[in-house]
Amino acid sequence: MAHTPRLRPIPSIIFASRWLQLPLYLGLIVAQGVYVYHFLIEVWHLVSHASSFDEAKIMLVVLGLIDVVMISNLLIMVIVGGYETFVSRLGIDNHPDEPEWLDHVNAGVLKVKLSMALIGISSIHLLKTFIDAEQRTTHTIMWQVIIHVAFLFSAVAMAWVDRMTSHPAMPHDAAGTPATPATADH
Repeated sequence: MAHTPRLRPIPSIIFASRWLQLPLYLGLIVAQGVYVYHFLIEVWHLVSHASSFDEAKIMLVVLGLIDVVMISNLLIMVIVGGYETFVSRLGIDNHPDEPEWLDHVNAGVLKVKLSMALIGISSIHLLKTFIDAEQRTTHTIMWQVIIHVAFLFSAVAMAWVDRMTSHPAMPHDAAGTPATPATADH
């Protein structure tokens, strides 16, 4: 049996402080429950008004449902990925329901996945705005487009930074040619 070294008091307190995040993740689980409740109310609203809604109204309600699902997916990524990355291992290795993405999650991957989820959510909001454009001011539509583009640029920047930090450039030889693994050591 391997012996775990004891930490000095200050490092021990600092390391244990990661557990202060537990109430935050539990709170997000409560928020997930609120989204499930909201989703079921909206599904009931859609079904009970199916004969009176026109196509545009049905599309807006369905896009709202998709939005709730995407936010719910975002919550799961933050809850599961964040807990696994920053607090403690979940201990679900080889569990048949283990999410595929959890095998290779780290802070960088989590940031990129979250930014992609935010882009998806922003896209749904923008599509809802375009469908219901006559109810919005030009100013509101313009700002939604600008915010969406900002999300796109920030996601590309985060992915680029993550790629640069996780895949550093290969060394080059004196002639500027990328060195092969055999010549990189010499």
